[in-house]
Amino acid sequence: MIPFDDAQKRFLALGTELAVGSERVSLDAAWGRVLAEDIRSDSDLPRFDYSAMDGYGVALATFSGAGPWTLPVLGESRTGETPNDLLPGCACRIFTGAEIPLGVDAVVMQERVVRAGDRATFEAKPQSGANIRRRGEDLARGTIAVGRGTRLRPAHVGLAATCDRAWVEVARRPLVTFLSTGDELRAPGAPARPGSIPESNGIALRAMAERAGSIARIAPLVGDDRSATERAITTSLEGCDVLVTVGGVSVGEHDWVRPALEATGVSLDFWKVAMKPGKPLVLGRRGRSVVIGLPGNPASAMVTFALFGIPLLRALAGDRTPLTPRRPARAAVSFQRAEEGRAEFVRATLSLGEGGETWVTPLPNQASGASSSMAHADALLCVPERTTHIAQGEACDVLLLEELCA
Repeated sequence: MIPFDDAQKRFLALGTELAVGSERVSLDAAWGRVLAEDIRSDSDLPRFDYSAMDGYGVALATFSGAGPWTLPVLGESRTGETPNDLLPGCACRIFTGAEIPLGVDAVVMQERVVRAGDRATFEAKPQSGANIRRRGEDLARGTIAVGRGTRLRPAHVGLAATCDRAWVEVARRPLVTFLSTGDELRAPGAPARPGSIPESNGIALRAMAERAGSIARIAPLVGDDRSATERAITTSLEGCDVLVTVGGVSVGEHDWVRPALEATGVSLDFWKVAMKPGKPLVLGRRGRSVVIGLPGNPASAMVTFALFGIPLLRALAGDRTPLTPRRPARAAVSFQRAEEGRAEFVRATLSLGEGGETWVTPLPNQASGASSSMAHADALLCVPERTTHIAQGEACDVLLLEELCA
């Protein structure tokens, strides 16, 4: 049994080593993908000096002596056109986003100007550069706008478009296969038989993998039979980057996954982690395929996949931030556990206090087979290996499920 942090590092190292290739996609299909190249600005951004306001462009030299100053309004600058130069002693009409004419030192917003016919009166002398956005103040030409390894959010895609990119190079989506094992399993909605339960892990785990940007498929269910399990593993490994088995990784008489993996040529790194829930956890490899063996209880399967499988998928895609950051919180109630020695991840809900602090409350049912507490949780309360008690009001760390499973 290895420590939690060591296990997570081994997952990430394997993901980095076996990183998937890249492909070129149109910008409108790039949202949520991991960038496999640096996007550089093709020009200065903005491309020219422009007005931040609707108003009037003026030269500061015009404002001599005491005000107010009344100037003739000649010419205008609007978006999409190249303006004429500002005539001496005049003001020009200018609109938001329009190019600054040569000779304009400042833009006075229209709310501070009294317009009468073709003349404009200014009560105060403007500051140099007022309401002018300068060429290149956002990005200089050749600057990296969005870096390799970035998972593209809508704002990144918008910035790429601003850099005049219609196509980008992104990491290929890792292909993940989920294989659930157990004689008791049946498809949801299928006729019930004595001792059977609907299989729920596959659909939940597939949703998590797809949300993390992968392509996921669910293999047919397989019973507790070694030969059948070996055949299912061999078939499921074909063409996939990651095979995730669910159930059968413990040491019971009917747990055939570990010996079946070894019999099909999978080299195993470890099979136990000092954590709760989810101590039985397998990491292995065959060729360029990663194999993860998850426990079969729903909460254990989802927690271990969130903490190990999702970071692995991110690493395979070259995501430069594969681990979800822990967030600070305070315990709304005290928490006590019987023994130390394992990192524990407690399903919990969050609330916002009057002072803006986040408060975390553990849910009552922490059984590894409890699906409801996983569904109702907002976060996982992180309890370090050597901690047995967290007092009410004590500072602690949480992992937000919204971030952990994204």
